[in-house]
Amino acid sequence: MTPRTPEDWAALAADIKAWGKALGLTGVGIADIELAAAEAHLACWLADGFHGEMRYMARHGTRRSRPAELVPGTRRAICARLDYLPPAADAQTMLDDPARAFVSRYALGRDYHRVLRGRLARLAERIAGTVGDFGYRVWVDSGPVLEKALAEKAGLGWIGKHTNLIAREAGSWFFLGEIYTDLPLPPDPPAQPHCGTCRACLDICPTRAIVAPHRLDARRCISYLTIELAGPIPEPLRAPIGNRIYGCDDCQLVCPWNRYAQVTAEPDFLPRNGLDCATLVALFAWDEAEFLARTAGSALRRIGHARWLRNLAVGLGNAAPDAVARKALAARADHPDPLVREHVAWALCRHAVRR
Repeated sequence: MTPRTPEDWAALAADIKAWGKALGLTGVGIADIELAAAEAHLACWLADGFHGEMRYMARHGTRRSRPAELVPGTRRAICARLDYLPPAADAQTMLDDPARAFVSRYALGRDYHRVLRGRLARLAERIAGTVGDFGYRVWVDSGPVLEKALAEKAGLGWIGKHTNLIAREAGSWFFLGEIYTDLPLPPDPPAQPHCGTCRACLDICPTRAIVAPHRLDARRCISYLTIELAGPIPEPLRAPIGNRIYGCDDCQLVCPWNRYAQVTAEPDFLPRNGLDCATLVALFAWDEAEFLARTAGSALRRIGHARWLRNLAVGLGNAAPDAVARKALAARADHPDPLVREHVAWALCRHAVRR
């Protein structure tokens, strides 16, 4: 039965949060859809060209910051968190060993889009079972949605200086998803910032991509360079990448709020294929068939084999100049893809200079 009074809507909102928790979501909040401040911030970021080749960030115009333009009838966003931090080998230990391949913690297990989307779809079905048919659409990093701005409004955390969402009780190792809905649910109070004078994330960034608090130049960000960028990685940024072959977690590793982060209870987010302790040489040996087989159901699949080898070649170029690394690189020196050949040649030159 559709709620009729403010008390009914408040009770439904409380039920939605309880149902979300029962589904394994680690935080659920409700936001209104007024995003004028976030829209202005996005417009400035785009005008500065900080999005690089991510042209999709500008493609949808104001529909990204005005949910009712994207999905007519939208009145609220039900926002959710899902913890993903795996009980993997210590991340800093991996980063400190130049022979190892560092993969961002979020990509060690199954593709989060499928996992979180399924939870949110079941939550929407549970709501429909109570109120009947209602208008909604589920989003998990799959469309033009300002998910962090909405999550902040929903009280799930604040946007930190590194531009990630931080929760006082959960740090920042979590995924975000939304249900746009036409239900007039009471919104939660927005989260307040608690970064204070801390600038650890700005100081730790290997490529100085965080150019100012809340200002990320994606063109310098290692996550962008290793995942979003299709072409060659700019040479001045290759050495700072170190052994990070897919994404970068440095700003989260150093954030003091992550002392409160919880290890995920989701089995799908546990590391696969030994990616939490793999060597650069071992992963560089994967041919395309093995890459496709081992990355089935993983976020890693999206970059394709050529970019995978490109990233690994950079990592090997930054590794200690030993015979094993040189032999691995030499085996790919005549790779049919010019993107791979160019990065392998760079890496071999690095080894020759440092021998």
